[in-house]
Amino acid sequence: MNPNRNISQKGAFLLPNLLTTGALFAGFFSIIAGIKGHASGAAIAVIVAAVLDGLDGRVARLTNTQSDFGLQYDSLADLVSFGLAPALLAYNWSLRSLADLSALSGKLGWLAAFIYMACAALRLARFNSQASTADKTYFQGLASPAAALTLVVTIWFFVDNGVAGDTVRWLILVVTAGLGVLMFSRIRYFSFKNLPVTEKVPITWIFLLVLGIVLLSLDPPAVTMACAWIYVASGFLLTLIGRRNRLARRARRRFLLKQRRIDGFGRTTQN
Repeated sequence: MNPNRNISQKGAFLLPNLLTTGALFAGFFSIIAGIKGHASGAAIAVIVAAVLDGLDGRVARLTNTQSDFGLQYDSLADLVSFGLAPALLAYNWSLRSLADLSALSGKLGWLAAFIYMACAALRLARFNSQASTADKTYFQGLASPAAALTLVVTIWFFVDNGVAGDTVRWLILVVTAGLGVLMFSRIRYFSFKNLPVTEKVPITWIFLLVLGIVLLSLDPPAVTMACAWIYVASGFLLTLIGRRNRLARRARRRFLLKQRRIDGFGRTTQN
């Protein structure tokens, strides 16, 4: 009997699904906090959800407690925590003020939030359908937790610096819709899934971790926002490098094929 066929077993594994439930709770709390006008608390709740979401998959793999139930439950929780919660936070904090300008602007505001949420759902559905064949090293499109973190820490940064949502509403509209499109795009992003967790790592990694903690303690909103946008930009760079390498390999193959034809024609002529 294959021990990995967890779908045939009754019940569910407690630890990874407990972490997923915690992420779902954090996402729901973010929605409530955003409705009540506590934008900073809503943003931090999404960050907590992202941490728990990263842990549940790691724990499931390390303890060999992966299951189809856990996969589906995680996706539904992700849709709430990284699709609905960030979209509502962006709308409640900033995008709803577009209605003060005109009816059309108001529609653009909630449509941008909808685009983000819909793209998050499409991103999760595509990821689940390609989970068995996709390259684990890279994501195709911006992962929904990364998109959610980028959106909420940007809002957190503005709130922390006393910027009102209505003063940056057009910027938040572009950011919200843009991050949504990036989730369903074909831009490649490093997944961090193949990082060693049980093996020894260079001592430099520990120093970088300490440095990151120090920088984070100085100004959490600014540092997290900078890291988030650097990661978003890295996808474009990674995609361009990959495209250049593919074009170079294609040109190399054409050159070798042409060279073989020339060599073959020369031998035929001599004979």
